[in-house]
Amino acid sequence: MTDTVWTARVLTLYPEMFPGPLGVSLAGRALERGVWRLTPINIRDYAPGRHRNVDDTPAGGGPGMVMRADVLARAIDAIHPALQPLICLSPRGAPLTQDRVAALAEGTGVTLICGRFEGIDQRLLETRGIEEVSLGDFVLSGGEPAALALIDAVVRLLPGVVGAPATLAEESFNAGLLEYPQYTRPQEWEGKSIPDVLASGHHERIRTWRLAQSERITRLRRPDLWDRYVATKERQQ
Repeated sequence: MTDTVWTARVLTLYPEMFPGPLGVSLAGRALERGVWRLTPINIRDYAPGRHRNVDDTPAGGGPGMVMRADVLARAIDAIHPALQPLICLSPRGAPLTQDRVAALAEGTGVTLICGRFEGIDQRLLETRGIEEVSLGDFVLSGGEPAALALIDAVVRLLPGVVGAPATLAEESFNAGLLEYPQYTRPQEWEGKSIPDVLASGHHERIRTWRLAQSERITRLRRPDLWDRYVATKERQQ
């Protein structure tokens, strides 16, 4: 039977880390309402022997330990729906993008593997067709914080989670640009004023100003995004 509720299954050595921050704010309220479902799975439950070992020394020598393919395979085969994406959070994975997040939100859920130690036996990644995803060019102590971030990014796109869906349309990355600066009251604060155009009531001028700001910020901070944005505009002309 196919799940009708978007479900995140998380394979982890620390199930107590979930829901964590996903249990509060927008994601938490949506979880309480049944808009989405979270199922943490303890990998050690699928480990053999009295000590429930999930790791072993690296083949060929070297420091640290490696998560065993046989243990993780038992866990995956027991709980992973065949048609859902199977993702391992890893610093060597492809960067997570808003497009990938949106695609995950359109499905029925995802199964996430939270790596630990020196990584996961490569044979498991290959035999189970696991997609490796990274949050950025840095290393965490484990995949759990990355899994929390990925789930949060997806859940906020599910219908009924964000109160005003229009707010999603102008966020960073949705048009290939970083978001423009935001302001609110008071009009003046510590000698700085809100830009006059935002108080003009002229919607077209505001839209033009915001686009220009987004383009400026993207060009300065993310030249990779800027190059793609310019190339896309040129193709559309």
